Amino acid sequence: MTDRPGITDLHIHIQPWRDLKKDVADVMRKGKEDHWDWLITLMDDPKALLEVMDRDKIWRVGLINYPSQDIMGFDDSTNEFAVKYAEAAPERLIPFGGVNPLHTHDPEGQVEELLHMGTRCLKIHPPHQGFPANAYTAGLEALGRIYKRCEERGLPVMIHTGTSIFPGARSKFGNPMELDDVAIDFPELTILMAHGGRPLWMDEAFFVLRRHPNIHLELSGIPPRKILEYFPRLPDLASKVVWGTDWPSPGVKGLRTNLDQFLSLDLPDETKDLITRTNPLSLIPNRG
Repeated sequence: MTDRPGITDLHIHIQPWRDLKKDVADVMRKGKEDHWDWLITLMDDPKALLEVMDRDKIWRVGLINYPSQDIMGFDDSTNEFAVKYAEAAPERLIPFGGVNPLHTHDPEGQVEELLHMGTRCLKIHPPHQGFPANAYTAGLEALGRIYKRCEERGLPVMIHTGTSIFPGARSKFGNPMELDDVAIDFPELTILMAHGGRPLWMDEAFFVLRRHPNIHLELSGIPPRKILEYFPRLPDLASKVVWGTDWPSPGVKGLRTNLDQFLSLDLPDETKDLITRTNPLSLIPNRG
């Protein structure tokens, strides 16, 4: 690797889509009818993904996975799926996994299992899992135990913020202000705030980003041309921001299309390199 690291897209949805609930799959398929079969195949074939990454000049990607039985249809086997998929290219494919605090009987043990498997980041999705990110303050003890064990073991946690369009998702749980509690109560926990609260709570997202040194902003799911509209002071905190696309979720054109739109923004080249190259590698180092 050269002194200038390659580009990391820290948020793409390579998941066992064959397990999607029908109504969720219908939403996911909209606008992708002409290449839906290829996308389903992609979920089974890491070589196909690596070809896309090579074509689009993306070095690494984060494979977002988390159990969400009630909304999406994914159970705990999604964790094994991500780890097995990443085995095809450990340097380039970063497996994410999760523990659903509503369904676990051993929060610490399941976090340890993720670590043993090789999971690199834990994903919490409040609108899809059915609780706010600070639900441990209101009795969901297992969630606090998950955060605590991740803090102790140095496992980063990505938390979805913002809305969700999938049937049954509880978008009210996507307010980034809930991360204020998490950052206070677990000050050594590395928190990646996915999506920056879009499209409703960008001010709240920027507030908690500025306030807490352990919170980082991950830009996926935001139309790249709107990033500076949503976060006009983004350059002030560029050292705390990482790139992601949310591909191939609804509305996301492609890995390279979104990246090129971001790179065309009126930002210093140093800022663009921090966000797309340097910061992601610092938060989740290479393990090739």
